[in-house]
Amino acid sequence: METVAVDRRSEANASWFAAEAGRLAEVCQAMAERFARGGRLLATGDVSDSRHVAVEFVHPVLVGKRALPALAVTPGELALLAEPDDMVMAFGVEIPSTPAMVIELAPPVDDPFIRQELVETAYHVLWELVHVFIEHTERNVHDTGAASFLYPFLGERETDVESVRKDVRRSILMKAEEIGELRRQTLTENRDTLIAAADAMRRARCVLALGNGGSATDATDLVADLERAGRAAIDLTADPAIITAVANDVGVEAIFARQVIAYGRPGDALVALSTSGGSGNVITALREARSRGLATIALVGYDGGQIAAEQLADHVVVTRSQHIPRIQEAQASAYHVLCELIG
Repeated sequence: METVAVDRRSEANASWFAAEAGRLAEVCQAMAERFARGGRLLATGDVSDSRHVAVEFVHPVLVGKRALPALAVTPGELALLAEPDDMVMAFGVEIPSTPAMVIELAPPVDDPFIRQELVETAYHVLWELVHVFIEHTERNVHDTGAASFLYPFLGERETDVESVRKDVRRSILMKAEEIGELRRQTLTENRDTLIAAADAMRRARCVLALGNGGSATDATDLVADLERAGRAAIDLTADPAIITAVANDVGVEAIFARQVIAYGRPGDALVALSTSGGSGNVITALREARSRGLATIALVGYDGGQIAAEQLADHVVVTRSQHIPRIQEAQASAYHVLCELIG
């Protein structure tokens, strides 16, 4: 794995967010105003990005922050659902004529992997910071409370909206710098692990991928990338009927392991994505995969959690952060590099 892969990501990240931070702050404000009027965020096009947007806005990990209405829809559904106060994000598709506000995230980058990584960071930032404007609109006083670590420079004070925009812009630039450093840590510190994991995936007959929430959408993205490269892959997060049947009748911890039993064969590989490194259903699936002779690869955050501590996977890639959106963004870079190494 060449250093240039890291440098290209760092340069693209720094230049695009430096150019776009002001516009993204304005988009945050416009989204807050529309959410306040009952608007919804409709994401369409690429399935993994659309679903990732929906799950982040509907299921925020911030204590005390509201669930914001967001849906992953097809272009046809978009045409039927969109209303004037709604917002639309499109990923890789032309948007039909719509009365809704269109949010364009289009980094001028040729590399599709790096472009997707920048877009993922951008919609994470919009999700994190739209709450600033929502609360300002409601109270005209911004109190970040327990979530202050997400909002650098934003303390409790009387402020006008222009001041909020400026502070949000600064926060965006800080987040961009943070993810740039975290991508570098993930790709350089885990260099040998990534090379070994790519070799295991290259030799595999089929790659199975899994994760929860935003990590589920990253598993979907990984599978799509492998399929585009002509490699067999199965997304264990894709079928809600299987997942809900197993969760209802057996338990949530079995939703992936049951599928490993059904689909996994000796010589296959399992890629597990977990920001915590301790999700019960991920750990159960890794153990099941090992018992069946699958190669196991885990992408984990924090300090690696139980998966790293107990070496529950053959290859463990650790992204050393406690900030879930940044972990997922760096993990996207890691599995994109895996795809590049597989060739």
